[in-house]
Amino acid sequence: MPTPSSRRSDVKPADAVSPSRLAIVERAVAELRRGGVVLVRDTDGSAGLAAAAESCGDTTLSRLRGLASDAPVLVTTRRRAEAVGIEIPPHIAGGMGDANKPVTLDLPSGVPVDVILHPTTPDQRAHIATRHLSRPIASHAPAIAEAAIELSKLARLMPAVVLGPLARDRTRPWREWAATRDVAYVDADDVRGYEKQAASELRPVADARVPLENAENARIVAWRPADGGKEHLAIVIGEINPTAPVLVRLHSECFTGDLLASLRCDCGEQLRGAIAEIARHGSGVLLYLAQEGRGIGLVNKLRAYQLQDGGFDTVDANEQLGFDPDERLYWPAATILQQMGIAKIRLMTNNPEKIGQLSSYGIDVVERVRHVFPANGHNEKYLRTKAEKSGHLF
Repeated sequence: MPTPSSRRSDVKPADAVSPSRLAIVERAVAELRRGGVVLVRDTDGSAGLAAAAESCGDTTLSRLRGLASDAPVLVTTRRRAEAVGIEIPPHIAGGMGDANKPVTLDLPSGVPVDVILHPTTPDQRAHIATRHLSRPIASHAPAIAEAAIELSKLARLMPAVVLGPLARDRTRPWREWAATRDVAYVDADDVRGYEKQAASELRPVADARVPLENAENARIVAWRPADGGKEHLAIVIGEINPTAPVLVRLHSECFTGDLLASLRCDCGEQLRGAIAEIARHGSGVLLYLAQEGRGIGLVNKLRAYQLQDGGFDTVDANEQLGFDPDERLYWPAATILQQMGIAKIRLMTNNPEKIGQLSSYGIDVVERVRHVFPANGHNEKYLRTKAEKSGHLF
């Protein structure tokens, strides 16, 4: 049985985040997206002012320099730093192993923020490193940086932030300090525990009959977390008997494939094919999960497509942008199934990761149901990469 993804796997039930604090994380996410500054505080007394590299213009950078205790640094993930041609010093790389941890670059030495943003081909790396980077990565990123990078991922932005250090002080009222300076505030523990707690707070908010092509006896149930965050959908076909294993498909949203019938992937075929197969079976559930682009968001997925056009495969492209190959989590799926009273399922999937994660969250996957569609002339490399690098079972 495959093991669950390591992403945020260290979050324990004790890390529970209250609904009101979930809303604070959502506000911090919104602040990053609009180009604002967020104060992130950790339990060890460390604190820092974070701004998303994507939206950190001269005004924001000047403000960070004025508020921070020391010169701001540019923080990104190890994979993104390597993608733009930055060599990780051995004493730093050795401590990371294979982990995609944050690393820092010094801004005072002249590193422009936007260097870390643009997708690059291998031919461009040496040029960027030589022209813009006067010295290599200075050090491991401070502990607070990991939460800041996680916040940028929650915002569906590039995993890169400008971080202004603040003096370590366990007793200082950082929340009040931030309020008097019109800076958003968030605790690092709340960021780390956000996705698991948001999943546990999912509740049905709408339920309507929606006849579908090939599945006229269908209804759609919308699920929303307590903080009003992103919603997931359950497409319920026929009458569910929760005492028997239920045929289930987990489908991550794909705007280009599901709506536009893109030929770069097989998502649209998988979506419509699963609905038709569940209807033929008589009953089942398709969970439509809000995690576009394997969890990196639509804009970053389009950036990954640009890299794929330059020669990278679908896994390498995500890593070039600084992400893990697959950033998805299946806590929301497990929560919805449990609230529907479904404990045993026959899972339509080619992805062992889904089986492993659902099993770890208490869902009994009694059978894997093969779900394969032929290549179309445009997605052969995509499908081959999923099999060879992601372990998909075709």
